[in-house]
Amino acid sequence: MALDRSDVERLAHLARIGLQDADIPATAAKLSSIMGLIDRMQAVDTSGIEPLSHPLEATQRLRADEVTEVDQRDALQSIAPATEQGLYLVPRVIE
Repeated sequence: MALDRSDVERLAHLARIGLQDADIPATAAKLSSIMGLIDRMQAVDTSGIEPLSHPLEATQRLRADEVTEVDQRDALQSIAPATEQGLYLVPRVIE
């Protein structure tokens, strides 16, 4: 797909990109080559290929969900200015 000057100017306007007049031909050539690559990729027959979520089909190694620290909530809340039912009370900042 070949893009002409008006296409590039319209795309630059939509993307809010300022292009100099001298840069338009080079930008049109780059965009045209990108669109050509997209056309070639869409032409590939992928009907027999199953979609992948990751190219290596790696699984994440998970550790066991175990408590490794002691409960220090009471000690930490003892130095707070105000708490209620295990929650910190703070002044309202949004009306």
